[in-house]
Amino acid sequence: MRKATTEGGMPGGLADGLWILGHPFFNLYLVRGTAGAALIEAGVSATADLVIGQLETLGVRPDVLVVTHPHGDHLNGLPALREAFPAARVIAGPGAEAFCAHPRTGALLVNDDRYISAFLAARGVTVRRPPLAAPPTLAGSEVMRDGDVLDLGGVTLRFLEAKGHAPGNLAVHIPERETLIASDSLGYRYLDRGFFPIFFTGFADYLATIDRMAALKPRILGLAHQGALTGAAADAAFGAAREGAVAVRDRLRRDERPDEAIVRDLFTEFYREELALYSEENILLCCALLLRRSRE
Repeated sequence: MRKATTEGGMPGGLADGLWILGHPFFNLYLVRGTAGAALIEAGVSATADLVIGQLETLGVRPDVLVVTHPHGDHLNGLPALREAFPAARVIAGPGAEAFCAHPRTGALLVNDDRYISAFLAARGVTVRRPPLAAPPTLAGSEVMRDGDVLDLGGVTLRFLEAKGHAPGNLAVHIPERETLIASDSLGYRYLDRGFFPIFFTGFADYLATIDRMAALKPRILGLAHQGALTGAAADAAFGAAREGAVAVRDRLRRDERPDEAIVRDLFTEFYREELALYSEENILLCCALLLRRSRE
C-alpha cells in the first residue's frame, strides 16, 4: 500500500468520502459527509504543507482535526493545520492534553520533529517549513470519550478509547464505510515483516484493544504508517499484531540478563527499515518501556 499516497502528493481514494493523505511514512485520513469533513491524524511539521496541498486539490477544508494520540509523529503537524484551518475544531482523547503539556513531553516532541524533518529532507522529500521550535499544545481541544459519536452527515465517526499504546489514544470507527482508523493501536507496521509491538502503557490493555478492534471486522483498516489495509490483509493484521506482541512480551519476561543488554538486543532487532525514521534515543526509550510493561 506504499503507493496509496504518491511521492507527488496526490491523495488516494479508499471509499466514497474517504481518502488517505500525507506521505507513505505518515498517513492521515480525510472523511467527508454531507455536513462536514474531518481530518484524522496530524502527522509532523515536515508533511503538513503536503497535506494542506492535498486538501486544496480535493477542494476540502476540514471542519474537525482529530489527534489520535499525543506522540510527536501524530501531533507535530497540528500547529500548521490549525494555522491553515483556524475554524476547525480540534478533538483529542482523555488525558492527551495533560500528557502533551508535561515539560518532558514537550522537549521530546520538539526533538522528534527536528530529527524526522532532517531524515525526510536527507532522502529527497520536500520539506517546506522548519521543524517546530516550541512544542504543540492541545489547549482548547474537545475531548471525545469511548462511544462518543460525531455525525458528518451520512457518515459517522464513532470514537473508541484504544488503551495500551499511549495516553489519550483514540481509534475511529466509521461504520457506514466499514472502516477503522486504528492509528498505532496495532503497533508500528513494517511493509514486509509484521509489526513492532508498542504496548507502552499496558500489555493487557493493548491486547484487549486489538481484540476489540478485530471484532469490528473492518473492510478498510487505516494505519498511521505505511498505508491502509483492505479485505483479507486487514483481517490478518489483527492476528499478526497480537501474536507479535505476545511473542515479544513472553521473550522479555524470560530473559534474565541485565536490562541494558535486553534493551540493546531488542533495539538491534527492530531499529531498521521504516523505523529508522525515528532517532536512536527514541527507539531505545521505546524498547525500555516494552521491557518494563512486559514485567508488570
